[in-house]
Amino acid sequence: MANDKREEYFVGDDILVEMSDEEGNVYYYAEEMIIPVNGENFAILVEVHDEDEEEHEHECHCHEDGCECGCDDDSVIIAKIVVNEDGEEEYIEPTDEEFEAVQEAYEKLMYEADEEE
Repeated sequence: MANDKREEYFVGDDILVEMSDEEGNVYYYAEEMIIPVNGENFAILVEVHDEDEEEHEHECHCHEDGCECGCDDDSVIIAKIVVNEDGEEEYIEPTDEEFEAVQEAYEKLMYEADEEE
């Protein structure tokens, strides 16, 4: 995910993010939430699949219905939001320490939300 290109589109109330990797593959993610940790912002992104796709490509690339590989159909990633030289925001891969801190913050938010219900 290093230095992925980021373009935002609004779909209803959701922000749809188009990201491309170094090989030119394009992926679409819905920005579920922004979590501030230690003065920096991190995005929780959930992969969006085209409704017209006949076959969903699993993370394991098995392409089989009823796959027993244990992969999850919905790809969720944590990305650090940084401002590049051009003043534009882009997503980069967080360090292991940042990833763990965001996971802890997310779990705390979810725990607090459950407590309110």
